[in-house]
Amino acid sequence: MDAFYASVEQLDAPGLRGQPVIVGGPSRRGVVLAASYEVRPFGVRSAMPMAEALRRAPHAIVVAPRRARYEQLSVEAFAIFRRYTPLVEPLSLDEAFLDVTASRALFGDGATIARAIKDAIRGELGLTASAGVAPGKFAAKVASDLEKPDGLVIVPTSGVASFLAPLSIERMWGVGPKTAPALRALGIATLGDLARADPRRIEPALGAWGMRAVALARGEDDRDVNPSRGAVTMGAEQTVEIDLRGFDEVAAALLEHARRVARRLVEAGASARTVAIKIKYTDFSVRTRRETLREPVQDTDSLHRAALRLLARVPLQGRAVRLTGLGVSGITDGAPPRLLIADPQAEKLRRVEHVAAEIAHKFGDGAGVTRGTLVDPPKGGESRRAPGGHRGQ
Repeated sequence: MDAFYASVEQLDAPGLRGQPVIVGGPSRRGVVLAASYEVRPFGVRSAMPMAEALRRAPHAIVVAPRRARYEQLSVEAFAIFRRYTPLVEPLSLDEAFLDVTASRALFGDGATIARAIKDAIRGELGLTASAGVAPGKFAAKVASDLEKPDGLVIVPTSGVASFLAPLSIERMWGVGPKTAPALRALGIATLGDLARADPRRIEPALGAWGMRAVALARGEDDRDVNPSRGAVTMGAEQTVEIDLRGFDEVAAALLEHARRVARRLVEAGASARTVAIKIKYTDFSVRTRRETLREPVQDTDSLHRAALRLLARVPLQGRAVRLTGLGVSGITDGAPPRLLIADPQAEKLRRVEHVAAEIAHKFGDGAGVTRGTLVDPPKGGESRRAPGGHRGQ
């Protein structure tokens, strides 16, 4: 999907169409979650600090994210995908691999199917998507990014290596701002250079991934599309306006994250075994901790208890915190298994989560059941949350 979050905001608010829209926490300490194509010529990109984005585009309109709305349209988009093949592997809310090998007799070749999907998304959802058609996952992913927005790039079955060869090394999975300079220092600037490289030569830059990266650059990619993969992770994080200090303040922030993640698990009909937290200090250094539980969980309290155990392992004395996050992985379909001897408290917590999710689904993100500890304002009565959407100044 093209600039998915920003495109959804422009779809729902006609006044935003054609405008430079940034989706993200409106705090200048937040990050950009999505940038419309109108704001990208100013150098604004996703994952950029909001302060930098507003320096580059002070006229941009900042809109707070609406996760429930994005999830709703994601479900509708994936339903369109599955009309053409059951082999759909989600990568995120707005991206997936589709294996249409067995669908060609019914719907036509890969390019024809891609055009049909793009047309259906535009006609039924009012959004645009870009597609890459190739014999393997890596080449299809690269192709889908080349002509956004509303792009369609076809990679010939016999020409994958030659298609990839002239592209910059940054197109390779796992090559980012730190790795790319190291590879360029070795004389590797394109995927073609990487395809010709001795994996042992690039091991200092890519480690064990080097051998696999060389194979992908050569067009060697026989991985199957895995329709059972589902969601790999779920998470929530927040950059605060006023620094958090001490265990209790950080714990309260993690409770809110646990509530949001639990609601998403309930809505997805899933549970998770691994809990992770992320703490970013004011000097931008980051600490992460994770724990794998004995049984998968789905409720706020279980997630928060795990988060508190992890937080006890993070140094907080004398440190100020600007961002907190909580994520889960090891996600499986279905609610947590019921014990042989019923746990009344666990059953009560499950019911609370389901009621909260139903209220939020009916009345929107701003409604729902929350805990009293999240209602009381921080010390001094000052909200630590960023205000609503605003136009950058």
